[in-house]
Amino acid sequence: MSQIHSEKIKKAVKLERVKGKTYRELTQMFGISKSTLSFWFGETLGHPFDRAGQIKHLASIRPLAMQAIQNRQNKQAKDLKIKIGKEIKNYPFKNVGVQKLFLAGLYWAEGAKHKKVSGLKFINTDPKLALLYLTLLRKCYNIDESKLRIGLHLHYYHKIGETKKFWSKLLNISEERFWKVYLKKRSITKKFRRNFAGICFIHYGSSDIRRELIEISEQFSELMAQHKLSSFNG
Repeated sequence: MSQIHSEKIKKAVKLERVKGKTYRELTQMFGISKSTLSFWFGETLGHPFDRAGQIKHLASIRPLAMQAIQNRQNKQAKDLKIKIGKEIKNYPFKNVGVQKLFLAGLYWAEGAKHKKVSGLKFINTDPKLALLYLTLLRKCYNIDESKLRIGLHLHYYHKIGETKKFWSKLLNISEERFWKVYLKKRSITKKFRRNFAGICFIHYGSSDIRRELIEISEQFSELMAQHKLSSFNG
C-alpha cells in the first residue's frame, strides 16, 4: 500500500470515527484490522500506553462509543417499528375470537381470579394497558356502561383532581362512577417506584364474563401445552 493511499484511507477512517463508528464497523467498511486501527488512533493520541494516557484515551473515545451504541439502538428500533407496521396489517385483529382471546389473556394476567371475587376486577398502573383492556371488553361484549366503576390507589405525590380527570378522559368513564380515592400511606422504611397516575382498578359487575374469560384462558393454555407436547413427540 502506497504512502499516499494509506494517508487517504486514514483520513477516511478518521472521518467515520468522528461520526461514531466502532472499530468493528470500520473493519467491515475498509477491511482494516482492529490492531491497525488501534495503532493509527494510538499514534494520533501519542501512543497512550501509560496509565494517564489510557485514562485520557478512554475519556475521549467513550462518548463516541456511547453515541455509536445509541445510533445502532435507534436504527434497530426504527427498523423494528417499520417491520411490525407492515406485518400487523395482516394480523386477524378484527376477528372477535382473536380479540376475546387477547382480552382473556390480559385478564388472566392482570385481573382478579379468585372464585369469591364478584364481577371483573382489572388492576394496572399502565394507562395503555388499562385502555386496551377496556376497549377489548367493550368490543367483545355488549356491556352495560352503568355497571363500570373505577377505583384509584394514589400516593401522597399524586394530585387527586388531575389524576381522576386523566383516567376519566382516557377510559371515557364519568367521574361520577369513580369510587372514593384511596391514598396509600407512605412507607418510611420501604423504597418504592413512583408511577405516573397511580393504580387503576376497573370493575365491571358481571361474574359471567369473568368466568368465561378465565375458562378461555385455561383451555387455550391446555391446547398450547398439548400442541407443544405433540410437536416434541412428532
